[in-house]
Amino acid sequence: MRSTGRKALTFSAAMALTLTVGACGASNEDTGSGEGSGEGVSGTLSGAGSSAQAAAVDAWKVGFQETNPEATVNYDPVGSGGGREQFVSGGVPWAGSDAYLDEDELTGAQEQCGGADNLIEIPAYISPIAVTYNIEGVDELNLSPDTLAQIFDQKITTWDDEAIAEDNPDADLPSTDITVVNRSDESGTTENFVEYLSAAAEDSWPHEVDGNWPVSGGTAAKGTTGVVDAIGQADGAIGYADVSQIGDLPAANVKVGEEYVGPTPEAAAKIIDASEQVEDRGQYDYATDLSRDTTESGTYPVVLASYELACTQYDDAEQAELVKAWLSYLVSEEGQEAAAEQAGSAPISDDLRGRAEEAIDAISASE
Repeated sequence: MRSTGRKALTFSAAMALTLTVGACGASNEDTGSGEGSGEGVSGTLSGAGSSAQAAAVDAWKVGFQETNPEATVNYDPVGSGGGREQFVSGGVPWAGSDAYLDEDELTGAQEQCGGADNLIEIPAYISPIAVTYNIEGVDELNLSPDTLAQIFDQKITTWDDEAIAEDNPDADLPSTDITVVNRSDESGTTENFVEYLSAAAEDSWPHEVDGNWPVSGGTAAKGTTGVVDAIGQADGAIGYADVSQIGDLPAANVKVGEEYVGPTPEAAAKIIDASEQVEDRGQYDYATDLSRDTTESGTYPVVLASYELACTQYDDAEQAELVKAWLSYLVSEEGQEAAAEQAGSAPISDDLRGRAEEAIDAISASE
């Protein structure tokens, strides 16, 4: 049952934050921690979660610490499932997740924060998921949703299969065996990718949406880095990873309507604007159901909307100020531009930024 009382977030001694908040001089009025705050923050903030979000977090840390030099931000890219677990249990005050909280997690998070309206869930990092591959001699690859689903379901097993050839009539496709690489750990990237397959290729993808990869027999690797490394080492390999993490590996174009669209930030941003917010959640919970089966021209539907999880109520005023400052920078135009440059993400819209700022402004210490 959802908690109706005010139960502020608490933490174990191992993860406790020792924070101090100091007023800065006039020369440091623009702290990067929110417009008009007029003060910098100091101390150490620890978070955990999405490995896909790691590159953006690195960029955010640099920008945030330039204007808050006494602050240190630590982030463990343990994966979205691990991040949500730590947040719900009270292990960290802030977490990143490539999928919004499911019903069981939502109940626990709401109780941890002291009620539904005290939970913050903001999609602050929006990024294409690349269908990345390593096929000798193939620099460009087009795939329809049904063909893609059959490849990852291991029903199509060689690169010269008729279905792939139909998508790529001008390509010289080899007879190389296909090696599917998937995440071995629970992952929001997996959940988003499977959600796309389930919606866009319903007739070819029989598996339930889940953060754990549902098909056995492929090559499993831990974390985004593990998946990218495994693909790079095997001719004929294909997998899925945040576009910012694939390095020199190519990314396939996915068929949307009558065209093939690549994983650009601009194409990813279009699907967010066309999607609807999940109903019956708290006032600061901006979980969004993405329109995966869109046929809108120029839209790339294989995306993840990575969320920042926090509470509006914390036991300690100094802790609340640090979380507030950090999230304020993340959603700011400056923060979003830093993530786009470093990680190839799509900046959030002005409308979402306004709603996010409303949620972040509500962060304070419990009375």
